[in-house]
Amino acid sequence: MRFETKQDLDRENNSANFFCGQFGFNKKKLGKNDIDFAIYDDQKILFYLEVKGRLKNINEAYPLPISVKKLTKINDKKKQSVILWACNDGIIFSRTEKLIGLIKIGGRKPRNGSFNDIEFMAYFDKSNNLKEIKY
Repeated sequence: MRFETKQDLDRENNSANFFCGQFGFNKKKLGKNDIDFAIYDDQKILFYLEVKGRLKNINEAYPLPISVKKLTKINDKKKQSVILWACNDGIIFSRTEKLIGLIKIGGRKPRNGSFNDIEFMAYFDKSNNLKEIKY
């Protein structure tokens, strides 16, 4: 069951547009069960981008969470990738190979119909490997 709302998808798309605009990249939305975007320049895929919503301001967003399953899916692409957290007032991002974090059971309060609300999660504290840009 999918829990993403139109507002969630708009936030994802808007933050990816902002990110691409900062660096002159183009994006292509990938399938529902894939990583969010392929980022390219002149038709060549440069890397993959996964966008995670973070309903907090940048200064309150840490530690940054992501599912270990999602990290595995990103790694399976065998190409450079970036994770971006879309905050209320900007974005936080890093190349995945530069991330250093803590893995533990976590997630969110279980929702009816969801099987992945409590799972292995990775958490990343503020570091020099994470870049922040305010809107």
